[in-house]
Amino acid sequence: MLQIRQFVSDDADFWSQLENLLAWDAASDEQVSATVRDILQDVRARGDAAVVEYTNRFDRMQAESLTDLEIPVERLQQALVRLPPEQRTALEIAAQRLRIYADRQKMESWSYTESDGTLLGQQVTPLDRVGLYVPGGKAAYPSSVLMNAIPAKVAGVAELIMVVPTPGGEINDLVLAAAAIAGVDRVFTIGGAQAIAALAYGTETIPQVDKIVGPGNIYVATAKGMVFGTVGIDMIAGPSEILVICDGKTDPDWIAMDLFSQAEHDEDAQPILVSPDSGFLQRVRESIERLLPTMERHNIIAASLTNRAALIQVKDLNEAVEVANYIAPEHLELSVADPQAMAKQIKHAGAIFMGRHTAEALGDYCAGPNHVLPTSRTARFSSPLGVYDFQKRSSLIMCSPAGASELGKTASVLARGEGLTAHACSAEYRIRKN
Repeated sequence: MLQIRQFVSDDADFWSQLENLLAWDAASDEQVSATVRDILQDVRARGDAAVVEYTNRFDRMQAESLTDLEIPVERLQQALVRLPPEQRTALEIAAQRLRIYADRQKMESWSYTESDGTLLGQQVTPLDRVGLYVPGGKAAYPSSVLMNAIPAKVAGVAELIMVVPTPGGEINDLVLAAAAIAGVDRVFTIGGAQAIAALAYGTETIPQVDKIVGPGNIYVATAKGMVFGTVGIDMIAGPSEILVICDGKTDPDWIAMDLFSQAEHDEDAQPILVSPDSGFLQRVRESIERLLPTMERHNIIAASLTNRAALIQVKDLNEAVEVANYIAPEHLELSVADPQAMAKQIKHAGAIFMGRHTAEALGDYCAGPNHVLPTSRTARFSSPLGVYDFQKRSSLIMCSPAGASELGKTASVLARGEGLTAHACSAEYRIRKN
């Protein structure tokens, strides 16, 4: 029998137990950091040659130049044509739903003119070039391609460069087909810290990007952290998380499988169930024991449930909301009678799945909102990936002569108060002399 933690909110040490459960150190160890730093410096110094050398070494490739590692756009279309009809249809439906949702996120420029003729506003422009990292090898993540590429294209990004490692030359047609559907412009079969370095600094073949998005292993995450500032990044994501609040009226098998859906990502994933019904928590535990052996990734799920899961009994649903807001989960399921009313009380969550029929897995693939979400309690201050992450805002200021004169008086006082005489003089030159 699995040893899944069970907490009761009435316990004196409940909140400290919960804090310990949530603790996650996303920092890489010193050896990983040193390795990544060396790779970044080498790629920055030697460009294409370094990228090819690391790719041949780590991914068992035999490329002679970086051009050997670029996949022609025509090859993406060929992959799309070769897909089984049901897979192509599923990708196209998901892409269409993502575009419809993303279209609503676009920020528009605006301005207004004050009574003296001064114009103020905001100009919104897309990023010029974005890099998309996609994990490769045996794993296939076409959904990651769609979720990262489509909002970038909806935002108006002119060039989207995808990097995907292909260890031993193993290329996944589903990933390439997703790139074709999403409108990816160039694809290179490189990965790891060397791919992040190539995107961040540019090489003879790969142009420097403005922002890097997409998930990766500890080396990729560490590299993204180190190049931040030279380029933008989406986030440094931790293990996947799901928090389910249930009133005890949902089929316990459904809830058990929802917990499994995140636990199967990896051993560090965190599934948590909160309910005021102790009997329901026991029924879910029984469902877990019965259903676990039927899962292909049962060993990974079992490790996740044993190491990082919890069943939490609370006094009532109001306290369940309090627990959820403290946890600030990546995915939050509200499996209750009135989920919309409860959602209004939620302050911190990456995505909120409302109702008994809304499985989190739908959000991972095709519901419409982005599945790139804040983890490790960062939903307290950050948001899902969206079109706005690929747009920039520039402030617009155009003073009329009268506006410059009046604003200059205020600016002069403040500048001289700060001891910045040139600032003051610059403003004062525009003040009208009566």
